Amino acid sequence: MGSGDAVPDSRATRATVLGMLLLVYAFNFIDRQIIGILAVPIKAELALTDTQLGALGGLAFALFYTALGVPVAMLADRRSRTWIITGALVVWSGFTALCGLATGFWQLFLCRLGVGVGEAGGVAPSYSLIADYFPSAQRARALAVYSLGIPIGSATGVLLGGWIASTVDWRTAFFVVGLSGIAIAPLFRWLVREPVRGRFDRQVAAAPVPPVRAVFAHVARCPSFWLLSFGASCSSIVGYGLMFWLPSFFRRSLGLSLIDVSLFYGALLLVGGVIGVLAGGVLADRLGAARRSAYALVPAAAFVIAIPFYVAGVLSETPVLSFLLLLPPTALGLMWLGPVLAALQHLAPPSMRATASAMFLFINNLIGIGFGTLFFGFVSDALGGGSTSLRDAILIGLGFYALAAALFGVASTRLEQDWQA
Repeated sequence: MGSGDAVPDSRATRATVLGMLLLVYAFNFIDRQIIGILAVPIKAELALTDTQLGALGGLAFALFYTALGVPVAMLADRRSRTWIITGALVVWSGFTALCGLATGFWQLFLCRLGVGVGEAGGVAPSYSLIADYFPSAQRARALAVYSLGIPIGSATGVLLGGWIASTVDWRTAFFVVGLSGIAIAPLFRWLVREPVRGRFDRQVAAAPVPPVRAVFAHVARCPSFWLLSFGASCSSIVGYGLMFWLPSFFRRSLGLSLIDVSLFYGALLLVGGVIGVLAGGVLADRLGAARRSAYALVPAAAFVIAIPFYVAGVLSETPVLSFLLLLPPTALGLMWLGPVLAALQHLAPPSMRATASAMFLFINNLIGIGFGTLFFGFVSDALGGGSTSLRDAILIGLGFYALAAALFGVASTRLEQDWQA
């Protein structure tokens, strides 16, 4: 296992590294979510059902993304995390570009599998890098800034994908975003150096990396790890499901054009998402200093408040009112990222962080991505596939937010006991 470089402990270095990790994560979500805004033209050209679209948006991506996440993270606990992230970026971007060549459901499905293979190497190593670039008191905010890649990347994918599909075609949208990701890979590798592991923690950085069974045995003794993992999974069923299906809902229920949907939903994701992610990180660092239970209670409260806003926004029949009603829950639905991801970094010692994070991501993404988009599409088809069926599927799916809030509430009672100094 490489010991890492003695990187400068300066604000400029941290800002550069975090900025590059944010940029790569934004491309992660551009490539992951662009298929949502392109769903309508893809469905029309390839003659797909809502269930097939849901499989492309979630299951196809999630299969290898979740299966490879743990072994890749184990490698990241032993080898250079920066090289792993660089290689992952090239792979998922390349498969995104190949999506533009698909002529049927199965070809597009296989390309989406490839995107999942690449993205399996992006997130868990990044969490571990951030923990070694930022001390404990700053990690929730740093992870929240990193998590801005979700709203920024998703909004960029919606805006860019919608504009390109409207002015050229949906295939060109895949080509543009895929090749752009490949182009930034050398810049990332040049600017981001591998730090010494655990340099801000009390444990010896050179501690041997334990086998995966030891990591599993460790987290098995942490009830808060499982409660946070399954709580996040329930919230991700709603989050990923809505991120994929709301563009189609706006076209079907509000009668917006593709370019109007891209502007409408892109603004919603960018404004609401950025506010929510940053607010969650700031609140967690401030409240968590006094009570570690705040890392779970902040997102629990956010989900409870989000539900009635989503109901009102989905039932609204005018774009302006719908936007105003959907803005608060878009922010609230992403407030969990900073608090929960920061807490996870304290539920395992430094030598286990990447692997423990990958275990969390395995649970969260297999359930959230794999089941979320497919669930909404399946329920929509089961309700008849008419003009209101997708709306009703969304309303039914909001029940997972209530379950997420309950699981986080229970997790808050265990965090103090499971916390690693």
